[in-house]
Amino acid sequence: MSRRNWLISSGAAVVLALAWGLPTSGALNPYVIQILMYVGINMILTLSLNLVNGYMGEFSVGHAGFMGIGAYVASVLTVAVLPPAWAAPAFPAVLVCGGAAAALAGLLVAYPSFRTRGDYLAIVTLAFNMIVKSVLENISWLGGPRGYLGMPRLTTLFWVAAWVILTLWILRNLVYSNFGRGITAIREDEVAANLTSVDTRRLKLYAFLISAFFAGVAGGLYAHLLQFINPRSFSILKSTDMLVMVYLGGVGSLTGSLLGAAIFTVLLELLRPLGIWRWVVGPLMLVLLMIYRPQGVMGFKEARLFKPELPQPGGGSPGPPAPAASPLQGH
Repeated sequence: MSRRNWLISSGAAVVLALAWGLPTSGALNPYVIQILMYVGINMILTLSLNLVNGYMGEFSVGHAGFMGIGAYVASVLTVAVLPPAWAAPAFPAVLVCGGAAAALAGLLVAYPSFRTRGDYLAIVTLAFNMIVKSVLENISWLGGPRGYLGMPRLTTLFWVAAWVILTLWILRNLVYSNFGRGITAIREDEVAANLTSVDTRRLKLYAFLISAFFAGVAGGLYAHLLQFINPRSFSILKSTDMLVMVYLGGVGSLTGSLLGAAIFTVLLELLRPLGIWRWVVGPLMLVLLMIYRPQGVMGFKEARLFKPELPQPGGGSPGPPAPAASPLQGH
């Protein structure tokens, strides 16, 4: 195992150990632990959206709809389907089911959108977000506009940390693979990517499904942390918050996704005394970011820890650069 991989594995193990032990040790009060869980959930959301809006260069503005589908599916499973004794052991599977439902909805949204060019995805995802909210408000057995409650508090700091690490690991491997190079080529020039035999439609579809899946998982974690959800929790305002976190941290950057989610979540909590006016901050920040810092804090830069190590020829360390050839060589 290389030194960098050893550091990553050790760091992940330490984070999981702290997430397991801190809530029971009394070292942090419950309020701080709750904020950390919200930060982690927002990290998953930001990482998922950055795959589409950052690495692929599309513009989805309705990811809160996928979060809502994941939240409601996971909640119905733990409240109405599973026996109470099974809810905790089955929680990881419940989250996967919520993510799968969101991915299926993502397929229904993405397939017709990616058959066309231009900004149709933004229009379709915006409409999708509004449709999801409206449908949830009109299903009486899901509580309608009053919301759905009764979920056991299954979300813990450990589960949030585990899903953040898993999401980060999967997306890191994807964006530095042939898949990642393909979606980056789509962002840079889709026509040129098509001409170089990149199956742009298939790659875009896969990226959107993966993105929707993790948004659904985040929704399930959110529902079982709050123990109450309603359609307003997944309105276009929530989608705006996700966009702010992506563009604040930096598009096309895993590090930026983590930073953007942490900064924005803590900032909103600090502004809680402002009451309803704090919700003006998100849209205002999005406008200002688009004007003055569209690349975000990190831009397309990445922390070295998240970059793959390039193998050196012969397994050794890189040697000195080769001397330049003489312009007269060969004459």
